[in-house]
Amino acid sequence: MTVVRRFSVVVAVLDDFLAGMVLTGRLRSAEPPEPRDPGAFVALPQAQLVAQQAPAPAPLPPAGALPDFTTVAAQAVKAVTNISSLQYVQRQNSPFANDPFFQYFFGSGDMFGERSRRELSLGSGVVVSADGYVLTNNHVVGQQGRGSVVTVALGDKREVRAQVVGLDDATDIALLKLGLRNLPVIPWGDSSKLKVAEWVLAVGNPFQLSQTVTLGIVSALGRANIGAAAYEDFIQTDAAINPGNSGGALINGRGELIGINTAIYSQTGGYQGVGFAVPSNLARRVMDDLIKYGEVRRGSIGPLETIALTTQLAEELGVSTDRGAVVARMSRSGSAYQAGMRPGDVIVSFNGKPIEDPGQFLRMLSDSPIGNTVTIGVLRGGGREDLKVRVTQPEPRRR
Repeated sequence: MTVVRRFSVVVAVLDDFLAGMVLTGRLRSAEPPEPRDPGAFVALPQAQLVAQQAPAPAPLPPAGALPDFTTVAAQAVKAVTNISSLQYVQRQNSPFANDPFFQYFFGSGDMFGERSRRELSLGSGVVVSADGYVLTNNHVVGQQGRGSVVTVALGDKREVRAQVVGLDDATDIALLKLGLRNLPVIPWGDSSKLKVAEWVLAVGNPFQLSQTVTLGIVSALGRANIGAAAYEDFIQTDAAINPGNSGGALINGRGELIGINTAIYSQTGGYQGVGFAVPSNLARRVMDDLIKYGEVRRGSIGPLETIALTTQLAEELGVSTDRGAVVARMSRSGSAYQAGMRPGDVIVSFNGKPIEDPGQFLRMLSDSPIGNTVTIGVLRGGGREDLKVRVTQPEPRRR
């Protein structure tokens, strides 16, 4: 479980003395005052006038008016799995393994030898196809990826060795394959139709307590810049998510999969009411690419590094906005440089849509089909330019 920190406490106090004063005031105004002469106009007391003019209070909802999720939960737990990943990580014995001065003279090899350390990671997964595809988090599978020994415990207690189909570091999604058929699945939902305050259920194995269901609402949509992944577009929920829930299902009231639980904000490492899930539409696109290509294909305009635009940086660059992404570094070989983009440019729009921050720009660029031409609006030297840039495949990483 990915953990970051946040803390909030709310305390409510009720004063019985005020309630007594209000009750006493109403009792004293129960009888109208006597008129001074027989012809005087007799008016209702102010309290009664208010009572006559005010609309009747809405009736309280009957007890037990919450939706019944028992059927939905009973179906969902059948398709949520427990995942354990065993890997052997090579560790150097040398106390100078990370010392660049030592490596300069003696090389990167370890004269003290290496030792193998066994690491076990635990989490949850979701069966998304009857023929055995299972989605989980990349960090549940572990650093070794395809070299890990991954075991999946199904809802019916069967334990099966899983094949690692593919991993995506950017979204923290991993895809596994089981050699089984006719498995129970959770149907896909459309995460783009989610609304804030909609009921959701988190299903997983927190602290290895299998088939645990917690209830909450969608707290926010499109959360980014929280430091949990490179590509962030999270659903935020207050349904309880704890260590071991990673890779589990977030489902809506109709029992549809609308997210893969991934991260939490916490000071203690446990539940504090702020959890994050990868939206189902994004997870499904990642899965389709992993099945088809073995990797996720994302759009690129060349090696490019962007940073957030601050007020101070905007003054230095001579721009009148505090929203956008500043080009910090870029490669001359990329299509962006060839189209006229330069370090110091402030990216403010992508195909006509405003850019708020570097994370949003990265998401929109990554989602662009390779081979298309996009229009990127930049501010430079007090003026604006719209650059036509061709979307290409990312350059291979240097090892």
